[in-house]
Amino acid sequence: MNSNNIISDWKQSAVRASRSLNLVSDDTINQILLALADEAVMQTDAILVENAKDLAAMDRNNPMYDRLLLSSERLEGIASDIRNVAGLPSQLGKVLMETERPNGMKITKTSVPFGVVGIIYEARPNVSFDVFSLCLKSGNACVLKGGTDAHHSNSSIVKVIQSVLLKFGLDKNTVTLLPAGREATTELMNAVGFVDVIIPRGGKGLIDFVRDNSRIPVIETGAGICHTYFDEFGDAEKGKEIIFNAKTRRVSVCNALDCLVIHEKRLADLPGLCTKLAEKNVIIYADVKAFTFLNGKYPGNLLQKATTESYGTEFLDYKMSVKTVESIQEAVDHIARYSSRHSECIVSKNEQHINFFDKVVDAACVYTNVSTAFTDGAQFGLGAEIGISTQKLHARGPMGLAELCSYKWIIKGDGQVRA
Repeated sequence: MNSNNIISDWKQSAVRASRSLNLVSDDTINQILLALADEAVMQTDAILVENAKDLAAMDRNNPMYDRLLLSSERLEGIASDIRNVAGLPSQLGKVLMETERPNGMKITKTSVPFGVVGIIYEARPNVSFDVFSLCLKSGNACVLKGGTDAHHSNSSIVKVIQSVLLKFGLDKNTVTLLPAGREATTELMNAVGFVDVIIPRGGKGLIDFVRDNSRIPVIETGAGICHTYFDEFGDAEKGKEIIFNAKTRRVSVCNALDCLVIHEKRLADLPGLCTKLAEKNVIIYADVKAFTFLNGKYPGNLLQKATTESYGTEFLDYKMSVKTVESIQEAVDHIARYSSRHSECIVSKNEQHINFFDKVVDAACVYTNVSTAFTDGAQFGLGAEIGISTQKLHARGPMGLAELCSYKWIIKGDGQVRA
């Protein structure tokens, strides 16, 4: 069989699998997820062997290395997330609206699965488990197109998932892993009539590529150019911890801090706000005013003058820019210009400024005195997430089970006809 047939064969299979899921009970789905969590832990050694092959081909200094890395601890965490999803209430069949018309016709708006969900993602093998668990719980079949960097890991994970599906008598094509090459990406983005929605998980380049080239509806997720504004009335101690956590907890994730915006009246506090960043060797790109206050108080080998490229950049690394502003209005203007509308934060004790920031800043998640690291489906009580939507149609912010559902209208009558 040639490669074109290998790629194309998945289409009808995925659709058939998605239709069969409509008849699977929530109880059975929960049993499958719990069994998968156990199997993922049992197969830790096998998964890590394949993950090691991917890791060996990547430079350890690559910020994506951390995302690619699996460990027994991380697999235990993934299994815990799968169990959390199993414990969530089903969103399927939920009555969203119900009415009876004067002619006796009864109309019900009911939540239903999308059908087939396509995911295009980079070196993040945990996504394979996350996506499958959320898609299965919401009644969707999923088609995975991972990057070449994680192909061994993804193949091992999907093998584990499909083995559990078969034990429960479900179609193994409930999850499909496409080949790693670009040809499969093109095939997926053009699968009109087979795939209902595509969700890209990755950096801005990947998201832009999928949005610009897909013939399938796209939900944009992932790209996070995140700011924290330290206001004139900010608490320095809280600000120091928030900035440190948002920047360094995991630099390769989309909710990591990229730019600290600081009111000029608090520049004297800037060295203190940044002091813990030096422990992680964070490179700071500071504007002229900020540089003056940091010079000599922050390690010289980690301090550089900002350029135009320092702003609007998702670093995904131990790097951060600093922008000085004269007012909260200038702060929100700066954020509006460079934000990806993912997660933005204000550190302040001034309620008027907080309310202004909440109302004016256009982002999926707007924080007050809280690290942007909390933009995460599990942290929001969604169990796990399929991505962070940065758009406004259908879903915004962490996407859990409810966001993987569409709806349809169910109309019942007794012979009514329209005049």
